[in-house]
Amino acid sequence: PIIPRGGGALSRASFPARCGVAEMVPPVQVSPLIKFTRYSALLVGMLYGKTRYDYLKPVAEEERRIESEEKKKREELERIAKELAEASEDSILK
Repeated sequence: PIIPRGGGALSRASFPARCGVAEMVPPVQVSPLIKFTRYSALLVGMLYGKTRYDYLKPVAEEERRIESEEKKKREELERIAKELAEASEDSILK
């Protein structure tokens, strides 16, 4: 027997044969209805995701197109403002 210093009594019988390793239990038979439901939900989710993606893709492309047009306009305005600022600085009448 193994006796710890604290004085408590422990024996080898109180530890599992393989410390920390659980015994394997045989797999449980899953109901065919549950299997069918799980795979059906998986397929429905995949179909929903595909249709939602196809719906949102053109919307996102349009938003990106509008954003790029706005960016071009903003850059053009910044360029014009910069040119005006430089022109006012280089005036003869300082």
